[in-house]
Amino acid sequence: MTPLTRKSLIIAIAATVAIAAIGVTSVRADEAKTDGKKQAATVAKPSLTVTTTQATQTDWPIKLSANGNIAPWQEAIIGAESNGLRLSAVSANVGDFVKRGQTLAQFSPDTVRADLAQQAAAVAEAEAALAEAEANAARARTLQDSGAMSAQQINQYVTAAKTAAARLQSAKAARDGGQLRVNFTRVLAPDDGVISSRSATVGAVVNGGQELFRLIRKNRLEWRAEVTAADLAKVAAGQAVVVTTPTGATVNGKVRVVAPTVDTATRNAIVYVDLASSAAAKAGMFASGDFSVGSARALSLPQQAVVLRDGMTYVYLLLAENKVSQLKVQTGRRFNDRVEISSGLKGSETVVVSGAAFLAQGDTVRVNDAPAGAVAPALTGARVSAAKP
Repeated sequence: MTPLTRKSLIIAIAATVAIAAIGVTSVRADEAKTDGKKQAATVAKPSLTVTTTQATQTDWPIKLSANGNIAPWQEAIIGAESNGLRLSAVSANVGDFVKRGQTLAQFSPDTVRADLAQQAAAVAEAEAALAEAEANAARARTLQDSGAMSAQQINQYVTAAKTAAARLQSAKAARDGGQLRVNFTRVLAPDDGVISSRSATVGAVVNGGQELFRLIRKNRLEWRAEVTAADLAKVAAGQAVVVTTPTGATVNGKVRVVAPTVDTATRNAIVYVDLASSAAAKAGMFASGDFSVGSARALSLPQQAVVLRDGMTYVYLLLAENKVSQLKVQTGRRFNDRVEISSGLKGSETVVVSGAAFLAQGDTVRVNDAPAGAVAPALTGARVSAAKP
């Protein structure tokens, strides 16, 4: 090979290598530019739109929970006051609201009216006998000074008059008793209230004292809460109570009295709570309730801001560049839609509310301009103040 040919070959090889190097550099530059664009797009894209809030310090009521039965305040037993009479009519049924003195049932009065007529005749006979005895005694007294009658005979006439007077009183008492038996043929309501049970049946012959009706006086119900001896000192007359029935309905009440003794078997005491009139409460129900025994300050968040994962509770803090950080907290009491944060949070942090359950550590979010839960609206009437760090 001539020197000229060798020189030409070297120049061609060098040109080829240079072109290849330029191509590789261009490809690498394009790849770097593409990766940069992808990374920038990933950083800039938020994962979720959220709302935020700060914890609030609020006066929360302290509740004491208990269980117990709903029962009538007083239940009157209405029975037969006459013996051996037949019920001829029953005019009240279970659930009826009755007034004091209203007729609930009627016994057949024929027998007692016949007895009353006989007793009235006995009174008339006794009155006649008394009039005769008093006339004889008066005539005897006029002859006392004449000596026509001895003192013994005069005393006999006077004694006969007194005996006749006593017999008249006895006859009148029997007549009054007969009149009472006539009155007892009508069974009357002893007070205003609601009939809770009825055993009276038309045509039945009942004995004296046999139960015919039961009446819830004034239609008043009470909740008999069983409170442990350890919690008994927290309960006092006049405290407000909210009772929850098995149907989920709530009934307001007020503590009337605390029982003076504690059951030796259960170590519980009965607290008697007067209930407001409500169709949801029925005698015999087993219900739960909460006593309002005071209040205490609480740092709280909306329930939506607290996330439960793997048995732990967390909140998400909003940091710089709209990134979120997971923070473990301890929760306490719950009131309406608020949760007490007992530890882990100072109160000055910005906390994610809506969407917190879908976040993970380090996510970037878009924040809604309207903050959520800046004030605890669920605590109507409670004193609310912003927490200080």
